[in-house]
Amino acid sequence: MLKNKKLLFISVILFVISIILNFPFPHEYRYGELIFSIVNIPIQTTQGIQVVGITSLILLITSLFFLARSLKKYTGRFVLLAIVLAMLLPSMLADSYQKTLASGIYAISYDEETSECRFDMVTDHTIQAECEFTFQNYSNDDVNFSIDFYETYPFEDIKMVSLMGIHAPYEANIEPNDTKQITLKTMIDVSNMKEHVETGSASYVNIMIKAGEKVRRL
Repeated sequence: MLKNKKLLFISVILFVISIILNFPFPHEYRYGELIFSIVNIPIQTTQGIQVVGITSLILLITSLFFLARSLKKYTGRFVLLAIVLAMLLPSMLADSYQKTLASGIYAISYDEETSECRFDMVTDHTIQAECEFTFQNYSNDDVNFSIDFYETYPFEDIKMVSLMGIHAPYEANIEPNDTKQITLKTMIDVSNMKEHVETGSASYVNIMIKAGEKVRRL
């Protein structure tokens, strides 16, 4: 069945690298973006092309080519299996790691789909802001962390979610193996802002959780 061990070895190495680049942990974005930023490689071109995605795809296609060349028979089956694994493995591995081996903030899962922030003007210069986030702690220990917000929200025409960062960070605690909804409330003075939301809400809110030197962008 095996025709060339060297080509199979090269195929496996390229396949593993492709999986690592697509590993969706510890941040919301792929691990490859973190690697590229560390070595100062652009994550995306000025034309909007995702460099990490293209690199990962090239590595995967190349690994499949070497896999096919290394086998005598059942080539189609193994190539198809490799494609399926490439699609499923990154998320499966990240999920399994978080639920079994992770500790501290790495064991914290954030349900972005149920997150929401609401804003209402209560005086001429004050906004009442309230956010609700759902977290799950998969570890057997209490996890204390702070919640902060991304520095900028490019999609915002006027300031809304970024207003929550004014009084950040917000402290949170999740007990072992527990799911908890965290509610953040704050009053924001907007008297010195030219543009800001008056009434509105936002879903799928991106946040950062921190514990000491450890940071995750979710």
